[in-house]
Amino acid sequence: MEHDWVLYIAAFSTAFAISNVMTPVAKKISLKLGAIDMPKARGMHKKPMPRMGGIAIVAGFTLTVLLLYNFTEYSDMHKLTGYFIGAAMIVVLGMVDDVKNLPAKFKFAVQILAALVAVAFGIRIHIVMWPVTYALLKLSIPITVIWIVGLTNAVNLIDGLDGLATGVSSIAAICIMVLCILTGDETSVVLTAALAGSCLGFLPRNFNPAEIFMGDTGATFLGYTLAVTSILGVFKGYAMIALMVSVLAVGFPIFDTLFAMTRRAARHQPIMQADRGHLHHKLIDRGFSQKQAVMILYGISAVCAAIAIFIALKDAKTLVVILFTVIVLGLLVYFVNHRWMNKGE
Repeated sequence: MEHDWVLYIAAFSTAFAISNVMTPVAKKISLKLGAIDMPKARGMHKKPMPRMGGIAIVAGFTLTVLLLYNFTEYSDMHKLTGYFIGAAMIVVLGMVDDVKNLPAKFKFAVQILAALVAVAFGIRIHIVMWPVTYALLKLSIPITVIWIVGLTNAVNLIDGLDGLATGVSSIAAICIMVLCILTGDETSVVLTAALAGSCLGFLPRNFNPAEIFMGDTGATFLGYTLAVTSILGVFKGYAMIALMVSVLAVGFPIFDTLFAMTRRAARHQPIMQADRGHLHHKLIDRGFSQKQAVMILYGISAVCAAIAIFIALKDAKTLVVILFTVIVLGLLVYFVNHRWMNKGE
């Protein structure tokens, strides 16, 4: 398939510009509606912050997709319609939650409903080359719902430092975009290019020291969109390795969430209860600044993304070199930091 690179660049650039311009507008809307994040004991900021910045990300993405409608051959408008209906539910839920702080069970129920809407429009995970194909096909709907709802919440859970969720989501979106380019799915490439652009357009005012937070409005929308685009463009293209590639593409949010759930279960705490046990909290507690912690986690996300791409390319030699380099650098950083901390004590 011949790719329309001009279209992809246009999607990224347009979303970037709209999101960047809309960020001050989102700040004003947040203040007007009372969507303010007050300082918390486990939080990192010391003053009230507007937290409905996700409006800018949603606007950048949605307006870009609509503006490029006549220039794009969307492969399946039925599925795309289902995505937008579900995404609208997620965005409205996030906006209300940013103002009212809704109960976790209610939010979870609406997220499941939004995932079921996507499934009803044909957005499903079908992996047709596994030995247990027929068993998995019967579980297609619950597997898809778990993937969408899980990733929706995973991105939200890592939104604990200035610019963290925004940057990690943009890295994940770029990774999925590359994977979709390899599979030849133009629709998913346009969607992920627009998503990456809208994230990076918002990032300058969200990076430390942040002027505005994306809130649930942005974080859950990003998770939902990453989940759906991975189904549309990645799962259908790589058969047996699809799950591995997709998980690695959004590796950091998934692994951090799984660790959080395991930690809370071991302590007999509610799974959805917020705490200071996430990796970004651990880095801050170890003495790193917010910027340093965020850059480290960007690096982890980028490595996961690179591994996913090289697995898809079946480039084993490069993959081994990357893994070896990461291990060596990881050990070096650990021992240097450990020695520095001991001197400080």
